[in-house]
Amino acid sequence: MTINNKIKKIKVGMASCGIAAGAEDVLNILKEHSADILIDEVGCFGHCYCEPVVEIETSDGESIIYSHVAANEKSIANILELGEDGRFEINPKRKAKELLKVTRLAGVIDPTSYEEYVENGGYVGLKKALAMNKEELIDEVKKSGLRGRGGGGFPTGMKWGFLAAKKAEQKILICNADEGDPGAFMDRSLMESVPHQVLEGMLIAAYATGSTRIFIYCRAEYPLAIKHLNIAIEQIKEHKLNIIDGRDIDIFVKEGAGAFVCGEETALIHSLEGQRGTPRFRPPFPTDSGWKGYPTMINNVETFGNIPYLIAEGAESYASVGSEGSKGTKLFALAGDLDNPGLVEVPMGISLREIVFDIGGADPEKTKAVQTGGPSGGCIPVELFDSLVDYDSLKALGAIMGSGGMIIIGKNRCMVETARYFLDFTHRESCGKCTFCRVGTKRMFETLERITAGEGLVEDLDFLAEMGPKVIKGSLCGLGQTAPNPVLATLRYYRHEYENHVNNKQCEALSCDKLVDIELNKDKCIECKLCIKNCPVDAVSDDFVIDNNKCTRCNTCIEVCPKDTIFRVKKGEGFYSE
Repeated sequence: MTINNKIKKIKVGMASCGIAAGAEDVLNILKEHSADILIDEVGCFGHCYCEPVVEIETSDGESIIYSHVAANEKSIANILELGEDGRFEINPKRKAKELLKVTRLAGVIDPTSYEEYVENGGYVGLKKALAMNKEELIDEVKKSGLRGRGGGGFPTGMKWGFLAAKKAEQKILICNADEGDPGAFMDRSLMESVPHQVLEGMLIAAYATGSTRIFIYCRAEYPLAIKHLNIAIEQIKEHKLNIIDGRDIDIFVKEGAGAFVCGEETALIHSLEGQRGTPRFRPPFPTDSGWKGYPTMINNVETFGNIPYLIAEGAESYASVGSEGSKGTKLFALAGDLDNPGLVEVPMGISLREIVFDIGGADPEKTKAVQTGGPSGGCIPVELFDSLVDYDSLKALGAIMGSGGMIIIGKNRCMVETARYFLDFTHRESCGKCTFCRVGTKRMFETLERITAGEGLVEDLDFLAEMGPKVIKGSLCGLGQTAPNPVLATLRYYRHEYENHVNNKQCEALSCDKLVDIELNKDKCIECKLCIKNCPVDAVSDDFVIDNNKCTRCNTCIEVCPKDTIFRVKKGEGFYSE
């Protein structure tokens, strides 16, 4: 196999997204055929839809990216010869809209290499911070305008100031790496790709606040992130970077069990103490009394990931990016009905339209809405996509920034079913401590179940509109305080869909199983019998008629039909309905 002599280094994306797509096999075959070339296992490129991804650095400074790389000799030979097949160019629109600050080294360096991180500007922020007095450092964070990226958006510098002002034998610093939002992977990607950057942010915070111990509360479902964090922690200890103010700062990784409620800081602290993860009343706030009664401060992964470059570049430079009240950049995990799902980093104040269409590649003609803020976020209709993405603008629309999940919803989706789907998750994740969250979300979910089954009443819509605010007001933590958002937002913008379900027993999007039939158009059928062979409940007869009383609406027959002759129709309105 020929190797082009211009190749200087080969980078293989080995974050979770790459590994899931087969990057490990690609790496092994590359090593087998290019023993004399330096191969770096790097983190996430952000273009998750293109995995496996391989980047070639040439001796003349060129960077060539290959996407969807197959683990076979023909594909690898093409890469090693710098062939044209599979070359990937970043969409110019995306390139113009993105601003890589927090993720500038993701997909660039080996996550397990201390030397590569330092060579690329790592620990410059820590060195600069240690040369400042603590008050000056905290003031720098305040002037930057950085707000917590975990969802609440609390001013970071203000929170640091609360802990710094406390006098105590021990002060505890916690990194919230629980990231329980389905479809969100911003924190995981940072920990996998640039663990030293996240830890550097924690060390700067520990110096500023006088913290004596650091915990990283990371969900156990992130084994690669935990592995890279532990490697980085050992390297930090080896280079004595954890010795601050003359004493060793212990750093621990605590593996969580994946409870969504443990994203709330007091529930997280209870879990860290070995108790059941439930929130408590505040005050006292954690900075007054947290882990085992000691003053405790919690920031999330992305917040800490902002700190090194904030300090290295300075507050003024940091604050020059973003909008009023929302400074810096924000990471979003794009998913749903779009062409280019993956991780993006954009300046605060960008419009939803630019993210969804220019970066995500969604089709404007087929897009109905976007849901921001994870399962507790609100759904924003396409007519409002010129709205800016910042804390205050999203809140005014009935949505939230959240930790950065963003799901694009196509016109083929039912908004009532969408609300039911998200509430199904949040009501199950309730810890049960607060009556309104435990019972209120359950009753709202049951109401949505009836509506999507065609059994809803007009009174149900009033119940949902009334119960949602009560759940928000009567809940201790962010789970209950935001769980009704998908329902309230869809009621606000898509009430006509609810009314159609209730009044006409119809689902225009043909999503709600109880309100549709499955029909086969025998005039176009070629009688290949794939539908009969693949139906799991024998609902298709030998004469190609579908028995909708047997049918489970699993869509298997629709998916296997080579001529698209089987489809969903409104209940009672098919070709052969009486």
